[in-house]
Order: sequence, then structure tokens, then C-alpha cells
Amino acid sequence: MKSNNTYILVGTIGIVLFLTGCGIPTVERRTENTTVPQVYTAQTDTSNVASINWRVYFADSSLVALIDTALRNNQELNIITQEIAIARNEISAKEGEYMPSGKLGLEGGPDKAGKYTWNGFSEEDLSANPDKGPKYVGDFSLRAMISWELDVWNKLRNAKDASVKRFLESVEGRNFMVTRLVSEIASSYYELESLDNQLVILKKNIEVQQSALNVVRQQKEAAKVTELAVNRFEAQLLNTQNLQFEVQQQIVEIENRINYLTGRFSSPIPRNDASFFDLKTDSIATGVPSQLLLNRPDIRQAELEIQASDLDVQSARANFLPSFSITANVGFQSFNPLYLVNPSSVLYNVFGEIAAPLINRRAIEAAYYNANAKQIQAAYKYEQTILNGYVEVLNQISRNKNYTQSLEMKSKQVDILNRAVVISNSLFQSARADYAEVLLTQREALDARMELIEVKLKQVNAKIGLYAALGGGWR
Repeated sequence: MKSNNTYILVGTIGIVLFLTGCGIPTVERRTENTTVPQVYTAQTDTSNVASINWRVYFADSSLVALIDTALRNNQELNIITQEIAIARNEISAKEGEYMPSGKLGLEGGPDKAGKYTWNGFSEEDLSANPDKGPKYVGDFSLRAMISWELDVWNKLRNAKDASVKRFLESVEGRNFMVTRLVSEIASSYYELESLDNQLVILKKNIEVQQSALNVVRQQKEAAKVTELAVNRFEAQLLNTQNLQFEVQQQIVEIENRINYLTGRFSSPIPRNDASFFDLKTDSIATGVPSQLLLNRPDIRQAELEIQASDLDVQSARANFLPSFSITANVGFQSFNPLYLVNPSSVLYNVFGEIAAPLINRRAIEAAYYNANAKQIQAAYKYEQTILNGYVEVLNQISRNKNYTQSLEMKSKQVDILNRAVVISNSLFQSARADYAEVLLTQREALDARMELIEVKLKQVNAKIGLYAALGGGWR
């Protein structure tokens, strides 16, 4: 007889497994494409500046101090750090789901059954025979309860492994944030130095233009020039003074942006303006594109998201299969608290359960399809991130090359116009040149000097951008 019951049980389990297993829908899976070009340019050197620590790459002590402060105090970075702690706690939560859970409970209260129930019928019997026991009984229990879902299909373990991947993903997200923060502070710092140099040039030009205006006024008194010449020189002086105020405002805003990134209120930003044009930007080793897969935190973050989403698909697939769980109780139970802790009040039971979805599985299917769609989406995002990193490197390589050449041309132009200013002033004082030529030459020289600083800043930013695009700054 027992053998027949065993066969019936095994047959039932087999039928349940067959009915649920055959109903799992097939979904599209996508493998990400990690193929990248062999080189960026004709250069095949595998050395890469991304492996250089940012303290060495940015040798300016003032800039290093600012970055150090930002890595400690930046609010957005600290928010991401807390997200990492949350992700770490999620791992513990997922681990607890596939471990046995237990609790200890104490219950008590009166219990009166209805007259036309089996318990109520027994109470009527007790009223006719009061010696058998109490008519109205209580229900008091002290028990330990344990439940455990057996992770036969690795559903819970896959969910835990997915949370581990997302924890590592959040760490890479913080590293990517560090890269961006380092490059943004460096870019703002050198922009501040460029504005300081522009302000120095404007102040020198204001002195020169003020001196020229005094000369023109003297010539006007000597009837060598008209009031029109005086007005033109004075208007140019006012325009240069106005540019000075604009640059001063930009300096204030950049200083405030740096203070914001470093997580502090208004503080002076120490910097060495004189060394701005001494910054070296040549011979930057870019390595090979395949190194992006290891150096860039955002690419590793996208890769981990693929792995996590793949585990999500496996975990969602297991929802179609039967779940196995065990529940056990042990403790004491009696109708009177006086008899609660008594050997005769001991109770225990063990239950095993097999549950499988057979009807109306739309919610499970929807979760399964969504998990698969997210896996495909993660693969596309991974490819997009690789392509974006590769394009960023190419752009910064081109920027560095072109702005280096532009800086050489612009330097020559500034030298020529500086000599032209001296010549035009000399010719004007000897009445061999018109004042309009002097004004035009001064304006062109000023514009060229300002543009020279802007081109130098673009060249420096290309160096910073290339370092970040290659995956440097987070180490």
C-alpha cells in the first residue's frame, strides 16, 4: 500500500513538472558585439596615459589639492557612495531569501466555536457532561516556526548573483563619476587660469589705450587731429574696459563652480597663472582601442549590467517551474496558560509543499519577457558605450593635434600684430599713418591675444579630455 502511495506521489510530481516545463515560452537572446578596431591611428604603441595616476598626470599642486578636496566632499560622489552601500545591503537581502527563515511566536486568546460546527458540537457535548472539560476553551501557544523554499532551479541564487553584479556595477559607476569629476575640475581650473591671463592682457591694453588717448588729446589741442579721433580712441578704451568686467564675472562664476564641485562655500582658488602657457600637451600615449574595455569604468559598468540582466532572465524563467518549500513547527499549545509549558502540551508538525503555476500565467510571462527585453537592451547599451568611448578618444586625438597646430599659427599672428602695433603708433606720432589704422591694429592685436589664450585652453582641454576618454582619473 505504501509503495502505491509512493508511485502516486512521484507520478503527480512528474505530471506537474511536465505541464509546467512544457509551457515555458522561448525568447530572443542577444550576444553583445565587443569587436573594436585595432588602432586609433597609424600608431601601434600600447602604452596608455590612462594608467597614470591623476596626481602625476596633473602635476600642479594647487589643482591636486582641489581634486583631493572634491573626492572627499563632492555631494554627488557621496550620494553614489551611499548607493553602493544600498547595493551591498541588497546582496544580504537576496542571500537571506534562499536561506531558511524562522521565527518564535507566543499566541493566546479565548476561542468560542459556532454551535453548528464540529467544535461547537463538542462544546454542546461538554455542556451535557461538564466533567469532561471546560465548555469555553482558550487557545495558547508558544512555538518556533521554520520555513524554507528549496532553490531547486537556482532562482533565488541567480537573483542574489544579479544583485552582486549590480553592486559591482555601482562601484564602476562611482569610478566613472570620479573620472568625470577629476576632468571637470581640471578643465575648470585651467579655464580659470586662462581668464586670469585674459584679464592681464586687458589691463595692459587698457594702460596702452589710455596712454594713446592722452597722446591724441594732446594732438587735438595742438590742432593735429580732430575731436573725432579723440572720440574713437576713447570709445575703444571704454570697450576694452567693458571686456574686463565680463572676464571678471566669468572668473567669479568659474570659482563658484569649482567651490561647488569641491563641496564648499565661497573660498579663494589658488592657482599659478604664469605657468598656463608652459603646460605640455604633446606626446600623449593613447594605447589601443581594446584597452578601453579594461580602462573605462562606464564600459565595465555596462558589461556588468549585461551579466546581471542575463541572471534576471534565468531567475524569471524559473518562475514557470514548480517551487518546493518545507514548513515546520515545534512548541507548546494548550487551552489554559497554566498547562502551556507541559510535556503533554508539546506539538510539532512538518509540511512539504509543491506549487506550480498552471492557469493565468500572464504576470509570470510578462515578467519573463520584460527581463529578456532588458537583457537585449543592456547588450545594445554596452555596444553603444564602447562606440561612444571610441569616438570620444578619436575626437580628443584630433582636437589635440589640430589645436596644437592652431596654437603655432596663432602665436605667429600675435607676434606680427604686436610688432604692427608698435609700428602704427610710431607712424601715427610722426603723422605718417591715420588714427584709424592705429585703432584697427590695436583691436586686431587684442583679439589675437585673447584668441591665443582660448586656443591654448582648447589644447589643454583636449589633453584633459583625452585622459578621461581613455579611462584615466579613477585610479
